[in-house]
Amino acid sequence: MADPLLSVAERLAPAFAAVAGTACDPVVRPSDRADAQANGALALAKSLGLQPREVAQKVLDAAGDLSDMLASTEIAGPGFINLVFTDSFIASQTLQALNTSTLGVHATPTPHTITIDYSSPNVAKEMHVGHLRSTVIGDALARVLDFVGYNVVRENHIGDWGTPFGMLIEHLIDLGEEAAAHELGMGDLNGFYKEARRKFEESEDFKTRARLRVVKLQGGDEETLNYWRTLVNESTRYFNKVYTQLGVLLTDDDLMGESAYNNLLAEVVERLNKAGVLEVNDGAEVVFADGFTNRDNEPLPLIIRKGDGGYNYATTDLACVIDHVERVGAKASYYVVGAPQAQHFQMIEAVSRKAGFLPDDCTLNHIQFGSVLGSDRKMFKSRSGDNVKLAELLDEAIERAAAAVAEKNPEMPASERADVARMVGIGAVKYSDLANDRVKDYIFDWDRMLAFEGNTAPYMQYAHARICSIFRRAGVERASVRSAQLQLNDPRERALAFRILRFDAAVWEMVDTMSPHKLCTYLFDVASDFTSFYEHCPVLKAESEEIRQSRLLLCDATARTISQGLALLGIEAPEQM
Repeated sequence: MADPLLSVAERLAPAFAAVAGTACDPVVRPSDRADAQANGALALAKSLGLQPREVAQKVLDAAGDLSDMLASTEIAGPGFINLVFTDSFIASQTLQALNTSTLGVHATPTPHTITIDYSSPNVAKEMHVGHLRSTVIGDALARVLDFVGYNVVRENHIGDWGTPFGMLIEHLIDLGEEAAAHELGMGDLNGFYKEARRKFEESEDFKTRARLRVVKLQGGDEETLNYWRTLVNESTRYFNKVYTQLGVLLTDDDLMGESAYNNLLAEVVERLNKAGVLEVNDGAEVVFADGFTNRDNEPLPLIIRKGDGGYNYATTDLACVIDHVERVGAKASYYVVGAPQAQHFQMIEAVSRKAGFLPDDCTLNHIQFGSVLGSDRKMFKSRSGDNVKLAELLDEAIERAAAAVAEKNPEMPASERADVARMVGIGAVKYSDLANDRVKDYIFDWDRMLAFEGNTAPYMQYAHARICSIFRRAGVERASVRSAQLQLNDPRERALAFRILRFDAAVWEMVDTMSPHKLCTYLFDVASDFTSFYEHCPVLKAESEEIRQSRLLLCDATARTISQGLALLGIEAPEQM
């Protein structure tokens, strides 16, 4: 077990249990006054009717000799136990963590299946900046859940069904399938959609054709389905270009569009009816979930089937719940969708439980997020007032990064600079998004996200590259120092090693809270601690070969931690910048 706080909690747990007479959490937390603090005596004292400091002393007496792990223990304040680890313990735990493929991050004890639904663009529409957060956050969460051992099923719930496809298919027919495929393949999805919409609004004949085409589509007409497949295939080809540039893991195998649930929609209605929860309200079939009301404090219905017989988004989402539980076998489902949909997902979960679709041992989790804002604190738009196209934003990020890298390292060959610019530009966009608390809005700021100082991707990437340059200057292979003995003679060495040991805790805090910014903050702390270490502890000119090897080991450990942490966020770490 690499995280020292978990290790000491495990050692203290029997002592707390002995004092409590039953299992008791030591409540070990980080501390500003020591390496850690055990706070469990406060709650235990209340249940025992004793003073917290008295309980804390009883715990330490019961714990016995902890000198193999702790250099000192101190009862402070109202009953906190301050804990300071021995240097030898930190060193041995660091080496133990570095000898694992996960750098000490422990695997989940319950490696069940998790579905994670993210990105979700619409067919025949270009991805815009509004898709950035769902895609980037979802990808990072999928990566970290997979890293700790869950069976992760990625799902891209694209909008590939519904009434707009009548006008889209008719517009495709007017253009000719080959010409339409070419237009879509060139990436002008918005132009294709806008032209179809214009014809729908201006031509009664076209509008009639579009409505009849929807009937054929929903009826399974093979010719119409072939046209529909052309739209979906060309759109997903465009999506894949954006995903490749953005460096996310979604592929065609992860597509689970609205159309994938068509065959389940009638069954959803049937099962809701059989469960006795379906009601008719204003001509529509609905379910009333307990606790949901409208502005007039009247019961708020979840509409399942409209009066005209058409299904609603809720019907598809309920079908998705059934599919996740019964076909995929998921114990947890995560939906990375914007905050405005919070009530919708609360109602989907409530109805799913009420109807028996979602068992007690399964969870539905809405991973909500805020908006991307411009400098005016309004929704981020282009100068023309349109949504910013995601592909164009990524191109600009790479261009800006190329200029920044050229200024930083004008001697770098152009071919290498292009690759580094891609890593830095894309990394800057992704990290800027992930480093913010996902539930909050954030302001899109080019200068800030591309800065080489502060909590940014370029700062983190530069720290990694600087470490790699140390080994190049020394002419030493990084792997060769991993068998060295770790010496912690300077406070900065100790602080850096202790921070590296907290990688396990940082990863699991991200998992437990589904908050990538927790890992970003940790990585920034690692890079900051390394800067302090490097400024005060000579590496290549260390006073002895043993200390030199130890410090090179710390450099390698830092680079591995930063690289692995960034990888979990979907960001590459170049070896030179």
